[in-house]
Amino acid sequence: MKFYKLSSRLWFPDPSVAPGDFPLAYGGNLSPDRLILAYKSGIFPWYSKGQPILWWSPDPRFVLFLENLHIPASLRRKLNKNFFELRSDTNFSQVIVNCAKSIRTQRSYKQYNAKQNDSDFEASTWITKYMIDAYIKLHNLGYAHSIEAYLQGELVGGLYGVAIGKVFFGESMFYTYPDASKYAFVKFAQKLAQYGFNIIDCQVYTDNLARFGAQNIPRINYLSILKKAINCENPIHDWKNLFAKDSI
Repeated sequence: MKFYKLSSRLWFPDPSVAPGDFPLAYGGNLSPDRLILAYKSGIFPWYSKGQPILWWSPDPRFVLFLENLHIPASLRRKLNKNFFELRSDTNFSQVIVNCAKSIRTQRSYKQYNAKQNDSDFEASTWITKYMIDAYIKLHNLGYAHSIEAYLQGELVGGLYGVAIGKVFFGESMFYTYPDASKYAFVKFAQKLAQYGFNIIDCQVYTDNLARFGAQNIPRINYLSILKKAINCENPIHDWKNLFAKDSI
């Protein structure tokens, strides 16, 4: 098993040689060019504070085919009532910061619903300041996007990720009000499907996204799908008006 060390040269090893549950490479940087190349290659960064940058291409890969989107019955009522106001790309930096502080938002929900188990509120520490700064740069270049749920004018949930071609690479979600991030995810997935996207890359398995129809597929299949989808033009040209009534 080879663990590649990256330098300043803009390059990644073939993701198909990565172990299924071990990083492909380490090092390098989080420059926009490197991040874009990583996503196009089926690779993403994931590491904790104090570690070098770790680059992953897991096998299997966890994805949501948008035609398989499942909406839990418990969420349908809020969707039908347009319970939250959705916006996109109006507060990217706050969304990613809130995702980084997910333990705080999880505690807010825990206080709201004391019946939840402690195991449901594990902290995520991998969104470091360096990573926040890197994705804000990607956002300013038009690659990284935020989907935001508001209630009475307050940001209460959302998600962010990267769009290249007809693939959305999901990164993280947060909520401070029950179902806010789930609501945003479902509405966004429906909107992506309307624009001709076929897939959301969810990276690694989570029970939460499995409830919405996401599934593990062999990495070789994922890389084949990715190669075709990233060579398509991104059909969304006005992300800030994505949820306007006449956007599509």
